Amino acid sequence: MYIKAWLKLTRIEHSFMLAIAVITAEILSGGIPLNILLLSLIAPWLISMGAFAINDYYDVGADRANRRFDRPLVSGKIKAKSAFNASLLFFAVGIAFSAFNAYTLSIAFIFAFLSFLYSYKLKDALLIGNIYIAFTMVIPFIYGALINSNYINLNIIVISLFVFLAGLAREIHGMIRDYKGDKKARSTKNLVDYIGTYNASIVAAVLYVEAVLLSLYLFFFLAPYLMNIVYIAPIIIIDIILLYVSMIYFKKNTERKRLLKARNLSLGAMLLALIILFFSSFIIINL
Repeated sequence: MYIKAWLKLTRIEHSFMLAIAVITAEILSGGIPLNILLLSLIAPWLISMGAFAINDYYDVGADRANRRFDRPLVSGKIKAKSAFNASLLFFAVGIAFSAFNAYTLSIAFIFAFLSFLYSYKLKDALLIGNIYIAFTMVIPFIYGALINSNYINLNIIVISLFVFLAGLAREIHGMIRDYKGDKKARSTKNLVDYIGTYNASIVAAVLYVEAVLLSLYLFFFLAPYLMNIVYIAPIIIIDIILLYVSMIYFKKNTERKRLLKARNLSLGAMLLALIILFFSSFIIINL
């Protein structure tokens, strides 16, 4: 039960997603020896764990206000001080394992620092915190590309934009879902305050549509995804799921429980998208 609480605190599923992103980027950048590949996963894995632990440490008040009893610090399964100390350890070890070159070391250090800054204050800044979180979903691709190269190819750029836009849309949806609790606990003034829930939902929907268009661009223009049926068949399903999720947020007075399920559905879709990007990067069956 205690181990399960730590896995919950550090959102271990996100570390798996980052690992898939790093490996995909390494494949698209020309491949990498297995021993280097395995070592390259340690830094993003640990820094991701540290980021979620420190986020829950600073967010415990908002989580209580939002009645997030599924969070280990709110339920009391893990003490706040333990989460704080563990996050510092994860950051330190993660940075140490990122020293492949100056690029990867810099990326690891900057994002460990920004993870701390985000949880402490940055998330309260209008859209800046949301943009940062979306960018953390992108940086594993850049990190993986720079492990043994100083060049980021067009494939990785387009994939990064796809993930960034979808990630930012999810962040805006999360902002809508948690608005009341965040307002009460942190006096947060975010996009919803300035343009309202409905308009914020429009912004998220537009971002999802742009992400869908980029996913199709990969199929029509860029190898190894060019006319690759291994890629396009599931990606269409994923695109439909993302557009469906965006529609849920347009409905007024939608129960928070349903919004949470929709957000989890979008997370599942993005995880599936990463898996598809990974497999179709080396399994190619053209139409």
